[in-house]
Amino acid sequence: MSAPTEHPTADAVVIGAGPVGLFQVFQLGLQGIRAHVVDALAHAGGQCAELYADKPIYDLPGVPRCTGRELVALLLRQTAPFAPRWQFGSLVQTLQPLPDGQFVLGCSDGAQLHARQVFIAAGLGAFVPKRLPVPGLERFEGHQVFYANAIPALAASAGLRVVVHGGEESAVAQAVALAEQRQSAGGGDGAGAPASVTLLHRRDVFQAPPEQLARLQQLRDAGLLQVVAGQITGFQTSGGLRSVERGDGQSVEQNSQVAEARLCALELLTPAGHTERLPLDQLQALLGISPRLGPIVDWGLALERKQLRVDPATMVTSVPGIYAVGDINSYPGKRKLLVCGFHEATLAAWAAAEARAGQPLPLQYTTTSPRLQERLGVRE
Repeated sequence: MSAPTEHPTADAVVIGAGPVGLFQVFQLGLQGIRAHVVDALAHAGGQCAELYADKPIYDLPGVPRCTGRELVALLLRQTAPFAPRWQFGSLVQTLQPLPDGQFVLGCSDGAQLHARQVFIAAGLGAFVPKRLPVPGLERFEGHQVFYANAIPALAASAGLRVVVHGGEESAVAQAVALAEQRQSAGGGDGAGAPASVTLLHRRDVFQAPPEQLARLQQLRDAGLLQVVAGQITGFQTSGGLRSVERGDGQSVEQNSQVAEARLCALELLTPAGHTERLPLDQLQALLGISPRLGPIVDWGLALERKQLRVDPATMVTSVPGIYAVGDINSYPGKRKLLVCGFHEATLAAWAAAEARAGQPLPLQYTTTSPRLQERLGVRE
């Protein structure tokens, strides 16, 4: 991740870069409001990109069929004329009103944003990596254990015994990339290559495109990558610290006096019911992502069943100047559909523009309005 950047003032901040957040950027642009977009993921698309990238969507007006990935690409093209600022890999942690009616937002990457208006398009919440339920393992995060939002560069695995944990496309792709580093180095640990690569999953079955699975098998056959089936039940360290699960699913640590110990092995339960030890220097866990409402609950906004209550006419929350659109909001008759989210983004943009103007604004159409066509960059 790049160094934090200070952005003293933003015309508007959109929290969330899923489809509804992207359409919010477009609708704000039509109103002459430039957006600064913050998303916890490393790219735009939100739930559509992460969970439905290659699955078909059939209920968009005028689009009989498109995938989540295709929809995100179209929405990004649509926002391009308005040149939004993008801040990916960053979670908005704090949101506070200022005496002048503006807002200050504190982000996980250290950036602090000042905004005239805020639009929360966080869907079901910020997508965060699923973590391993092994107590004590968290102490190794960032130097030996890495999750989906912070996988190190390939060169950072040079000379190490790397275990990639996961059963879906992202885990297979990472294991293949690491094994290909070994192949380029002639099977050794030189030229930035790992000493060994192991793909760990609860069973020897993976969800990935056929060509990727074929490549995985080639690297296995060449001895550049091994696959191990099993579930992690504990770990061991070089200093003797050992964490194992008890019968009740809880974890107990033994010989915990070695605070500086390094992770050196995982304890696995195989499909056959045997316990095995898997040595490693680095664990890359690609177990998917899950949404969390997270810091939003601490922002002083009215909530209703873990959703933000809004005025259905304007999408404004209980705090003037803060709007909520998409799956994150709640009002009578709410439906969690993309088309409804797009409608909400339109109402929110109009409400925000009229709040700035202090009066109702005349309706304009992109078909005939010179002003809107100029903003879109299509006026000849």
